[in-house]
Amino acid sequence: MLFFSYFKDLVGREVTVELKNDLAIRGTLHSVDQYLNIKLENTRVVDQDKYPHMVPKSRAFFSLLILILSC
Repeated sequence: MLFFSYFKDLVGREVTVELKNDLAIRGTLHSVDQYLNIKLENTRVVDQDKYPHMVPKSRAFFSLLILILSC
């Protein structure tokens, strides 16, 4: 419950999600649920030169099992 409260306080702020494959995606935290699934809006890849195949998306959904979140 501690992590859920922390992430709920970040809703509306810009955060960076780092996946296991070193892909980092930046966006506005839209929502988080009790299972720590995270939804981002206005997303973009941090290092577009390294991941040119990643097309800009307006929304993304992640499970906390695969990410590190930084503000």
